[in-house]
Amino acid sequence: MKIAPNLQIGRGVTALIGGGGKTTLLYTLAEELRRKGTVVLCASAHIRVPEQYPLVTGGAEELRAALDAHGAVCAGAPVEDGKLTAPPIPFEALAALADYVLVEADGSRGLPLKAHAPHEPVIPPNAQRVVLVLGADGFGKPISDVCHRPELYAERAGVSPDTPVTPALAARVVEAEGFGDRVYVNKVESADDYAAAEELARLLTCQVTAGSLHKGVYTCLR
Repeated sequence: MKIAPNLQIGRGVTALIGGGGKTTLLYTLAEELRRKGTVVLCASAHIRVPEQYPLVTGGAEELRAALDAHGAVCAGAPVEDGKLTAPPIPFEALAALADYVLVEADGSRGLPLKAHAPHEPVIPPNAQRVVLVLGADGFGKPISDVCHRPELYAERAGVSPDTPVTPALAARVVEAEGFGDRVYVNKVESADDYAAAEELARLLTCQVTAGSLHKGVYTCLR
């Protein structure tokens, strides 16, 4: 089963935001889309250097040659701790060089859920799709334990940081922030997870997909 058609990922720039498996989704989409065209993986904030893709740190000619040779590459400027930041090539130019540009547009410190600070997410202006990722493993647990920027999350949900996350609270935060034209609920591994994702979908106005990147199973809920 493929997730790219489910999320309606088209040619051009796609931004991934939120928590709950953004980087795994980035790699999964790259492997699916490279069968249809060339793919650039990059970040508008920070991303760890992926070992499975050649790294391009230079300009357009270097990137074009790498795409011709490999089909899928990672582009970025190295920073501290083995991470990359945005490539030196503008996102508009990247979209002209590759069929698909996948951008990790914020960080979540590995947590299932997050609230966005004023400076994030850094969504490229030419993004044709913005996918907000949530981890179902955050439901039923205190905000303080499963959310990046828990104080902001609690403030936007209108509760205290020790309140357990419910689908209704998660929907409140998603709607309050207004980011993403698609929501993907990852780590849906049980009937309870699926029921929580269904409840979330009923409360949102955008398209919602639930699934497990680990199992490769996905369902469009609305």
